[in-house]
Amino acid sequence: MSNKQFEKFINKNTGAHKKEAIRQEKRQVKAELRAQGEEARKRNEDKYREVTPRNKPSASPKPSTPLFNGKPLEQPLKPARVKKEAPKKQGGAAFREFPAASASISKAAASVQKKEKPEAPAPQAPAIKSTAVEGEMPLNKYIAHAGICGRREAADLVKEGKVTVNGDKIFEPGFKVTEKDKVTVKGKQVFLQKNAVYILINKPKDYITTAKDPEGRKTVLDLLKGATQERIYPVGRLDRNTTGVLIMTNDGELAQKLTHPSYEIKKVYEVRLDKPVTKKDMDAIVNGITLEDGFITADSVGYADAKDKSVVGIEIHSGRNRIVRRIFEHLGYTVKNLDRVMFANLTKKNVDRGKWRYLNEKEVRLLKYMNQSFVRKKGEA
Repeated sequence: MSNKQFEKFINKNTGAHKKEAIRQEKRQVKAELRAQGEEARKRNEDKYREVTPRNKPSASPKPSTPLFNGKPLEQPLKPARVKKEAPKKQGGAAFREFPAASASISKAAASVQKKEKPEAPAPQAPAIKSTAVEGEMPLNKYIAHAGICGRREAADLVKEGKVTVNGDKIFEPGFKVTEKDKVTVKGKQVFLQKNAVYILINKPKDYITTAKDPEGRKTVLDLLKGATQERIYPVGRLDRNTTGVLIMTNDGELAQKLTHPSYEIKKVYEVRLDKPVTKKDMDAIVNGITLEDGFITADSVGYADAKDKSVVGIEIHSGRNRIVRRIFEHLGYTVKNLDRVMFANLTKKNVDRGKWRYLNEKEVRLLKYMNQSFVRKKGEA
């Protein structure tokens, strides 16, 4: 039988045999390289171990130089990481203890627990820049920015001859003055205010809405002792027996806007009367009534308590003197209690009776720009 049919299997010079030989040769080369690398690694280890034998002490290098197996290193070793343990609760507080510093942390925690809680700091007036105008300005505006009174009251002082400029008595409120001029009111020199202050008071009864009272009665400034070093005054007035929201400031321009009739600032009052108010009288208040100083209407009126119709809420924009009391007295009611619960966009929320707080910057900004939420739009009934 001929072997020609099996020559491709018998012949060792075929392509398969050649490929297998190449693979074997590569494996041998890789093995030789691994052996050489292992031998080099062992030589390096033996070299470092034989430099300083462990059984023979050697002179230590400088303390500042770190060692590795007795040999100084060029770069210091990195400190070993300390494994954190699970937080433990001690005395209601969670502490993370580390094996190397547990004692110091425990001492620190004990010292913290012994400390008393710091007292709450006294309220500080927000840093709000004054709106005082530089350069020339009308005399009554200058007096208002000096914190003496509002602009209308200042005009009255000028007309009454109680104001002098550089020694000359001036009777014209629009007389132009500058910060360099010497302005006196009732014999005392006044200066432009540099720091604007805005305070809200929840006014109690038996306090006069004025800076000073010649009869020696209590004034709203008695409630503000220590609040500010600036000379401030009330914006508008509340009767002695009327309670509620009152603003104190030294910003004459803002006081002018909040009290001038043309701006029609919203005011909301809660009125407690001697008897229930009839539906007829409620309609009359909304439709308008005529008082001794002219016609007046309320923006809205309603019962503040559904079960007690002697308690009424009234919203009004007019700034006439004692206007709410006169409305109800004209209709035959006696006002037992009158409380202003809102002035502009400000309420007495979180301010107890007889207490006060500083206005924040957002509140002051809304007041200055006459936000439409508390200013009646033109043409509104």
